[in-house]
Amino acid sequence: MGPQTPASATPPATHTPGKTRNLALATLASVVGFLAWTVIAPLSGTYTAQLGLAPSATAALVAMPVLVGSVGRIVVGVLTDRHGGRVMFTAVLLAAVPPILLVALGGTINSYLLLIAAGFLLGIAGTVFAVGIPFVSAWYEPERRGFATGVFGAGMGGTALSAFFTPRLVDLIGYLATHLLIAGLLVATAIVVWLFMQEAPARPSVPSTGVAAKLLGAARLGVTWRMCFLYAVVFGGFVSFSTYLPTYLRDIYEFDLTAAGTRTAGFALAAVLARPVGGILADRIGAKPVVLTSLAAVAILAWVVNLKPAGEVPAGLTFLAMAAALGLGAGGVFAWVGVLSPPEKVGAVAGIVSAAGGLGGYFPPLIMGATYDAEDNSYFIGLMLLTVTALVALLFTLFAVKGKPENSQPPS
Repeated sequence: MGPQTPASATPPATHTPGKTRNLALATLASVVGFLAWTVIAPLSGTYTAQLGLAPSATAALVAMPVLVGSVGRIVVGVLTDRHGGRVMFTAVLLAAVPPILLVALGGTINSYLLLIAAGFLLGIAGTVFAVGIPFVSAWYEPERRGFATGVFGAGMGGTALSAFFTPRLVDLIGYLATHLLIAGLLVATAIVVWLFMQEAPARPSVPSTGVAAKLLGAARLGVTWRMCFLYAVVFGGFVSFSTYLPTYLRDIYEFDLTAAGTRTAGFALAAVLARPVGGILADRIGAKPVVLTSLAAVAILAWVVNLKPAGEVPAGLTFLAMAAALGLGAGGVFAWVGVLSPPEKVGAVAGIVSAAGGLGGYFPPLIMGATYDAEDNSYFIGLMLLTVTALVALLFTLFAVKGKPENSQPPS
């Protein structure tokens, strides 16, 4: 290109100072948001014992935050296009504080109905993801957005922190104090974000279009629905394993609450580390081979999990490999989203796609709880459904999604 650029063009993001700091702040906000979002799951065994819950009731409780955290991402993504990441990160983090306090109250008075209601409202913390994708995408040039969204996506490591620390903090300082600490962490992070975060100079100006019009515009893009399906499988798989794994490990391997939480944290950490790798590889070789590899591995590993590998090492390595495969795929899918979406619609598209990912994680725990065979101590049906779904997604990616559409058909 010549030296002259259109009036609407912005300086290359490569030379924009502050992008590393803002990526780090966005990732921090995501970590804390995910930590709060998944605070119920690590204590599922406690709730089950104290309230005498059936497997289906436990599954409904741990899955409830995922519902609002998924659907809410659609609106939050659109609002991020309009108001920017600094405002929306702060708002989401602060809005998650009252639900955390309600969870504390519900657990203290042993009220299942209050816990369900609090879990529903706690879903707001999960919408943090739809804020970060348009925010970090505006800071980075297209060929680096896989890296940026992958690093930001590693914020889902908050689930690992929640799984590892929540049971230990409850043992150390008590149930109520633990939730008050998390509420304080949300407030402190919101203050840091508000004081030190800034919008990218390259952030596109967005006309004051209504939410419905923005969503309709994003819904008309073919990339939105292709990525919705794929993200529902890979990120949905991660969410469902992260929320239900403590229950699964208790039922199948008879781990106590802390031991199950530790292993769930390891699962989440493996996915967190693999997600930026998926984004970086997508930048270099294209997203399609990354996603294909991920889906093939998920299908195989879901079958292996169903075989109930015995022993600490075989079972542990199987779950770590599953987590890495899911994290790799999530990074690959969102590398596509950041590049293919028109700049002024990244938030809307990301909101819809990330909502699909969250919903993909909402239903499997319910299915696992409903289809658990207590007599045989088996989750055969749920795991076989994951295998079949991954295979269908593999074929869809292979035949229905172009290899590198960002090169052949740039968005207009």
